[in-house]
Amino acid sequence: MAFTFLTAEWRNLIFANYAIDRRVLEPLVPYGTELDEFNGVCYGSLVGFYFQRVKLFGALAVPLHQEFEEFNLRFYVRRKSEDGWKRGVVFVKEIVPKAAISLVANTLYGEPYATHAMRHSWEVAADTQRIRYDWKVGADWNFIEVKADAAGHPLVKGSEEAFITEHYWGYTRRSSLKKGESRTSEYEVVHVPWSIYPVQDYEVRCDVAKLYGAEFVPFFEQPPHSVFLADGSPVAIKSGATLRG
Repeated sequence: MAFTFLTAEWRNLIFANYAIDRRVLEPLVPYGTELDEFNGVCYGSLVGFYFQRVKLFGALAVPLHQEFEEFNLRFYVRRKSEDGWKRGVVFVKEIVPKAAISLVANTLYGEPYATHAMRHSWEVAADTQRIRYDWKVGADWNFIEVKADAAGHPLVKGSEEAFITEHYWGYTRRSSLKKGESRTSEYEVVHVPWSIYPVQDYEVRCDVAKLYGAEFVPFFEQPPHSVFLADGSPVAIKSGATLRG
């Protein structure tokens, strides 16, 4: 039976979406899933956002770990189940500023978390808003920043924004005690559809080679296919199946 192991609010999510050759992503695809495409394109997204009101098991608030930034690189997969296709995400790396979060995520859940110094700024005016997330790589600060409309609009069904934000499952490759066995953890991310804020201008500075490897560099040297801001919402993370093969 599924249980909720984390609740939180995700706020002010910046998505910068790049086309990535499937040959680079395929070695990272967890067992039991396959790459998901939008109009024939495999996307990788750089995502910056803010965690608020974090609670474990829906009730336990850990002191000093209830609010923090996250920046990640993720791509999109799907899994055929008895109920139809489940569309999900796989994380290449997730950056947070709290070492304890990385330790728990890496040890218990096999998630690829790393700890870096981070900061953020939100500036909201009458017609525009500026949202920015910074993370430190070595001695250098990287960042993702957008200037967006202050007024948003509901998610449009079938749009690229819907494809990017409406992957409600996560898949993580796990080690196995049995030789030759593949194992994947599945979890569900429950939230309402987010409103979208059109971006007027953006800037991304990310040391892709140091964070993700040289094979990713050519794809992030090109402009992103799209950049948008989503408002976010309360979320609940629930346990799912374990896939073995």
